[in-house]
Amino acid sequence: MPLLDVLRGVAILGTLMTNVWIFTGPGAEWGVLSGGTSAGGVTGSAGDVAEAVFRLVADGKFLSMLTILFGAGLAIQYRSAERRGEPWPGRYRWRALFLFAEGTVHFVLVFAWDVLMGYAVTALFTAWLLTRSARARRRVAVAAAGLHLTLMGLLTAVLVAYGDGDAGAGDGVSPQVVDLYAHGSWADQIAFRLENAVALRLEPVLTFGLLLFLFLLGVRLLRAGAFAADGTGRRIRARMLRWGLGLGVPLNAACAVGGEDWFLLGRYGAAPLVAVGYVGLIGAVVDRVRRPGPLTRGLTSLGRTALTGYVLQNLLCVLVSYGFGLGLAARLGEGGRGWEPWWVMGLWASVSVLLLVASTLWLRRFPAGPLEAVQRWALGLAGNRSTRAGRSS
Repeated sequence: MPLLDVLRGVAILGTLMTNVWIFTGPGAEWGVLSGGTSAGGVTGSAGDVAEAVFRLVADGKFLSMLTILFGAGLAIQYRSAERRGEPWPGRYRWRALFLFAEGTVHFVLVFAWDVLMGYAVTALFTAWLLTRSARARRRVAVAAAGLHLTLMGLLTAVLVAYGDGDAGAGDGVSPQVVDLYAHGSWADQIAFRLENAVALRLEPVLTFGLLLFLFLLGVRLLRAGAFAADGTGRRIRARMLRWGLGLGVPLNAACAVGGEDWFLLGRYGAAPLVAVGYVGLIGAVVDRVRRPGPLTRGLTSLGRTALTGYVLQNLLCVLVSYGFGLGLAARLGEGGRGWEPWWVMGLWASVSVLLLVASTLWLRRFPAGPLEAVQRWALGLAGNRSTRAGRSS
């Protein structure tokens, strides 16, 4: 399914549109919890307007899209196992556990806001749900969405009632933390992540209901034929485009106008709706492509190497932004305000082009991305050991 690969490629680059502000903001990863990576007030300058639009287009949307696509991928794995007559979840448990291990390494060594660990836990539960009836999955999906929206609504009500509406000012970022990411060593940053692991891993816990709902939505869309290159797929994607953007964009804009106190409902409530619309929009564009050009081929290649691309883009931004690397976040962000926000968007564009080119060239010589190949090797090894253990017993 070429559309799935294109969508994955877009989702990977889209998540970087949000994460790039984390790498380059005061306090970096910890700054997210202190408002240091949020956009300030829009003054009307070209830079402020460009940053506001850039953030609004991306924030939460592409992460939700990636989650939906992960659920669709899980449905493909289930279908393949069923076709081979293998028990389910069977070997998929090893895949999820390996993904959790990869996410843990990524969290500790590279990026505190890793999504792989949360995906792995959600995948295990969703894999079990695939053995249940469609009615049971619908009930779980509705319950998960309802609980999630209730939680986000309550938290937003607390912020509106007791917040000062100025969460984006960045005044709460500790100078020591700012210095850690601007000038500290890699070992110091690893130690900081481990010391604050509970706070830094709070997002997937609070949003587990959303993750589960989007996984199940991905399963439902895949089985309904939403990603197929036929009339049924095009009709479903057209409805996704109309409803997703028609409802999601106004809601997201309203949350943005409401200020930082409405951030949770914007990112975790309205953004997933927009993500559904994005899938329909990208599908409509792909349907009109007669002959794949360099961009389409690059996105397809990146989608086929999505795990490698996700980790690599974060690693590159760390090396460019943090003090133990080039330290550009401190040099250009603090010492040269005239560079903001253009250098940040330039960093995103540069890393994106590099990923598109590198993934295309890599797949000309190898059948899978580096991390995908490691995962395949490890899963094969685990599967062989399980088979030998079963025979010996």
